[in-house]
Amino acid sequence: MRVLLVEDDTRLSRVIARVLQQERYDVDVAFDGDDGLDKALVGEYDVAIVDRMLPGMNGIDLVRALREEKIDTPILMLTALADLPERVQGLDAGADDYLGKPFAFDELLARLRALRRRSGKAIVDDTIEIGSLLINLDSHEVRVGETEIELTPQEFRLLEVLARNKGRILSRDQLLEKVWGPDADPTGNVVDLYIFYLRKKLKSESSRAGDSWIQTVRGAGYVLRAGTSPN
Repeated sequence: MRVLLVEDDTRLSRVIARVLQQERYDVDVAFDGDDGLDKALVGEYDVAIVDRMLPGMNGIDLVRALREEKIDTPILMLTALADLPERVQGLDAGADDYLGKPFAFDELLARLRALRRRSGKAIVDDTIEIGSLLINLDSHEVRVGETEIELTPQEFRLLEVLARNKGRILSRDQLLEKVWGPDADPTGNVVDLYIFYLRKKLKSESSRAGDSWIQTVRGAGYVLRAGTSPN
């Protein structure tokens, strides 16, 4: 499930992102309302978590702008304001649910699941299929055609993130945060190293099947596509 998190508290946003990633959610983070709106307009998200008090465009205005743009992504609004009028204002603006700060992460996860169910998207396919590449998200089994590919947990997570964002260029920093977490060291070459590992394991089978997936976009990052020529 792809989640857009709009929260200006850097520490809190990192903690929330880490918890969601541990639950295998794919998380994009924005630290102000304007960036949140930009991300929501170009990306497809299953749910958005929006803080009410944001710099620039506040959470209420962000929700209104999303609804005016006919974006029907379910929205959970976070707020330190517990008064009923503030909650009513958020719901009237177009938010689907409210969660007061501080909150328990179990409740946050439960509310996200409830929003998912109410949106009519509760049944999620447990496999991703791209060309002859098949990824089972429950069993962590990866196959190219009839051949099973053995991956380490980090290799699988990297492949999963790329596959969930098929056709979308992800920078090294984005992959580092999504796969290794927001506290990962940005100065190393761990992303490039694991891309190399993945390509090596998929290379021979992809050549036989006529597919090549992980492509380098110079100066931008990596993208997963099917049916392209190998790098």
